Amino acid sequence: MPTAIASTRSARLGLRATPEQETVLRRAAEVAHKSLTDFILDAAYQAAEKTLLDQRLFMVSGSQYQALLEMLDRPESDNPGLADLLARRPVWTGQ
Repeated sequence: MPTAIASTRSARLGLRATPEQETVLRRAAEVAHKSLTDFILDAAYQAAEKTLLDQRLFMVSGSQYQALLEMLDRPESDNPGLADLLARRPVWTGQ
């Protein structure tokens, strides 16, 4: 979350930390050249987004589930771009 958004913030959050946690957070914020608030909010926001994106369970209605099954049952179509991509060696193999 960019710090430029700070002027539009209106929601208030509160938290308690151990003295050790506070020390580490303050040091990390200083190293990152951010205020403690910005550092904590940025880190918490990134963790929240990751948590939400990592969900493995998706709830759908019966009609949505039926539409998904129909899409999965369709015969595959040619995708030259995908075939080309899969034929390449990954760059991390170093070859």
